[in-house]
Amino acid sequence: MTDAAPVSSAAPALRRLLALLASGAPAEDFADVSADERRAGAPDAVVAEVADATRLALRVRRTLDQHRRREAELTALFDTAGDLAASRDLDAVLQAIVRRARLLLGTDTAYLTLPDEEAGDTYMRVTDGSVSALFQTLRLSLGDGLGGLVAQTARPYATPDYRTDIRFHHTGAINAGVLDEGLVAILGVPLLLGSRDGGKVIGVLFAADRSPRAFSPDEVALLCSLAAHAAIAIDTARALADTRAALAELNAANAVIREHSAAMQRAEEAHDRLTDLVLRGGEVPDVAAAVASLLGGAISVHDPDGHPLTGPSSVESDRIPALESGSGSGGRPRRDRTGDDRGLASAVADSRLSGRAVRHTGRWVCAVLAGQETLGSLVLHGRPELDDSDRRLFERAAVVTALLLLLRRSVAEAENRVRGELLTDLLTAPERDPAGLAARGRRLGVDLMRPHVVLTASCADRSRLAGAAVRYLFGCRGVSAEHGDTVVILLPTTPTGGGPTAGKPGAASRAAADRLARLSGLPVTVGAGGPAAGPQAIAAAHAEAQRCLRALQALGREGDGAAAEELGFLGVLLGDGHDVGGFVGGALGPLLEYDARRGTELVRTLRAYFDCGGSLTRAKDQLHVHVNTVVQRLDRVQALLGQDWNSPERALELQLALRLHLLSARRDG
Repeated sequence: MTDAAPVSSAAPALRRLLALLASGAPAEDFADVSADERRAGAPDAVVAEVADATRLALRVRRTLDQHRRREAELTALFDTAGDLAASRDLDAVLQAIVRRARLLLGTDTAYLTLPDEEAGDTYMRVTDGSVSALFQTLRLSLGDGLGGLVAQTARPYATPDYRTDIRFHHTGAINAGVLDEGLVAILGVPLLLGSRDGGKVIGVLFAADRSPRAFSPDEVALLCSLAAHAAIAIDTARALADTRAALAELNAANAVIREHSAAMQRAEEAHDRLTDLVLRGGEVPDVAAAVASLLGGAISVHDPDGHPLTGPSSVESDRIPALESGSGSGGRPRRDRTGDDRGLASAVADSRLSGRAVRHTGRWVCAVLAGQETLGSLVLHGRPELDDSDRRLFERAAVVTALLLLLRRSVAEAENRVRGELLTDLLTAPERDPAGLAARGRRLGVDLMRPHVVLTASCADRSRLAGAAVRYLFGCRGVSAEHGDTVVILLPTTPTGGGPTAGKPGAASRAAADRLARLSGLPVTVGAGGPAAGPQAIAAAHAEAQRCLRALQALGREGDGAAAEELGFLGVLLGDGHDVGGFVGGALGPLLEYDARRGTELVRTLRAYFDCGGSLTRAKDQLHVHVNTVVQRLDRVQALLGQDWNSPERALELQLALRLHLLSARRDG
């Protein structure tokens, strides 16, 4: 019973200690319990008992604090693991880890560095609590500073005062950054992948204070745990990045395979369509339309000189100016090409040399080749860009076009041989059976009753000229034949296809001379006659063309072309036939017809005017009429012959025609 009294008297103090433990009071409050008992005069045994109880209570309090801290650390680690599992954003995860390290360790700042393999140094990846821009952009060479020591040894290091610690290599840049941030105590732990001994350091996690501090083993272990999560996050992010890259490459490969498959399917479709066209006897425009629909553009086909054989197919587009031959317009070949014409010709030449389609001013051009011979070109409009498969399809269309052009040429050459026999018979004996000749012509697709211009061409090699004439007429209903030492071409005056047509004879002759020279590689001289319709008239036009050709040769105008009407009296003087009647009719025909129809004397008045040297007074005396009558008659002459009737050249022709007409009248009389 004697021992129970002290215990009983210590009961209030013990209850007070339990209350302090329950409330989580600070450690100083526990010391007050013993002091209060001593001041109250409690027996020594009671004071001793209370002191022992106080020490036990403080031990329990420390244990509880450790458990709470461990619980907070574990909670933080679990939260970090949850963030790592839930987030795909590496920056957000690392920022959360650094922030939690700062909060759990109670430091002023925390940060994480990673190596830059390309630059060969280390840089600040994430910071929390930092206020220095210099520190936040700090880059550290490998092996420098506390972080370099951590990275080299793969072990954590702590310093209570960085500025005075000599265990690691100080540099001016690092010291300046640490000083600008005001850091003193720094703890660094490695971001390890794998075991500590055989693992790889991929970065360093730091916690730092701006005042001296000794970091406990528990704090080091906590920071190491957070560093392990950071390493996992970085490794996971890199793995995800590699996976995404692999998936992107796989998707790209799949896209390439799909594109290749689509290209193969389109190529197969194109092959089938083009093969079907050839087997069904399709023409060049059919090929152009089919390929245009496959490529989603428009295609025009041009001959070797740039003349369009077909217009753009499938869709509307701007027309590329052709290299005009003038045969359809009656003009001389345009030798000064425009910039676009020269560009097109240059593109065709480049395509011919490379054997591939080439781009030209937003269009694609592909030469149509048969061996080394250029048969023409394809021009694709509306597709500024072509991938490899579409380009190959376009080039395949050029090959098919070349095949069709060669077939058409073979057919045309065979047809021209048959038509040439018709032309030879017509020129040899036109009066023998005109109706039969016309009927043969209709069966062969040549309407002799429609107007034609007759061209007579000559060069140093007639066989080469004959082949050139066949190519020149390719695509139209014209006819060519070798006749004597020349090649005769019968050219329709109205369009019958994609080839040349004739307007005025002189223009047609010059166009033919120019084109035949390019096709044969030799100078070609061409005389023209007509237009004429009917076998006999065509034969007469051939005689006229022949005389014109001889006149050109006599004048030394090899390689040129002209019509008899353009040579005037020179054709009469230099031609071998001396067609006086034709010359007189050509020069004075309108006046002779007017006089014959109305009984006037325009021809006599014109002769008197020239005989009197252009004097109206002398002419009226010779004619015995009033001068006003002479003026009126000359006005009528001008109306019938044109404004230039009194020009020197024209006046010379008219005077010669008047003299020949007078001599012919005397001979007939």
